[in-house]
Amino acid sequence: MGLFDSVPSSASGSGITMTAGKTAQGYASVTITFDALPTTPAELQATPLADLKTPYGTAALTVAALNRYEADRAAAVAMVNVLRGPRPMSPYEEQFLRDRLAGKMYVIRSYWAGTSPQNNYAPTLPYTITFYEDPYSYQNPGYCRLNCRSSGADSPRQITLRKKESTGEWFLWENYLLPDIRVPAEADP
Repeated sequence: MGLFDSVPSSASGSGITMTAGKTAQGYASVTITFDALPTTPAELQATPLADLKTPYGTAALTVAALNRYEADRAAAVAMVNVLRGPRPMSPYEEQFLRDRLAGKMYVIRSYWAGTSPQNNYAPTLPYTITFYEDPYSYQNPGYCRLNCRSSGADSPRQITLRKKESTGEWFLWENYLLPDIRVPAEADP
């Protein structure tokens, strides 16, 4: 059983729209559209998704926060820590983020609709991203593993969220969104 029923078929507010659907295989999918991405922890917390009541919202905010990394590392880390809740990133995890995104911000941009290696992973506005379930999404009680397509990879990437039962919040648990992908056209030798 997934959370498909807990996501309205379409909901919007404060420049963010969530639309529920199904994959070709019949699994739940949710497309989230941002008119603008948050640039500070306060802006992130002011979004309607910041209540963290759906794993899809937390996953989308994770990608939005990581997109801030190049312009303001401290703000990006602070936003990710908001999404991690009571378990902030360790120095090792911050170093891993630095290593994975150094000179490769295109990796995180590749999750937005309209990106490709040919257009150097430049997203079209508004920013749109889709997460979807599979047979293993709820394999472990209290956890949700969602899939997302990168326009520079052949297989989907995953993000794992953990539900805090006492509050119903879904926190970022593991981020598997940062493996290497095809280089953008401008960097291809």
